[in-house]
Amino acid sequence: NKPNGNYSNPPDVHKKSKHKTAVIKKTLNPEFNEEFFYEISFSELATKTLEVTVWDYDLGKSNDFIGGVSFGCQSQGEALQHWIDCLKNKGKKVERWHTLTNELPGSMTQE
Repeated sequence: NKPNGNYSNPPDVHKKSKHKTAVIKKTLNPEFNEEFFYEISFSELATKTLEVTVWDYDLGKSNDFIGGVSFGCQSQGEALQHWIDCLKNKGKKVERWHTLTNELPGSMTQE
């Protein structure tokens, strides 16, 4: 098993909103250290959700969902607080660790 990159996906109908990290091979503890940037107006952020998912990549098999986390105004707990802190600190990095849940984000179940 090789953990696959995490997906960063503000849900909308356009595939261009989806970004994928490189696949990190031969480790069960990958560090991706990648950044993604989205062109979006500050006012639109109230209606958007940032979804991050992590998948296990197996050659010749379908990828297995490992976990994910969603950030947006509809989030709860630490994810919501992180989203609010990011909105308050426009243009600055606000980094936190998050525990992944085993539920697929809403846009992933609709594909």
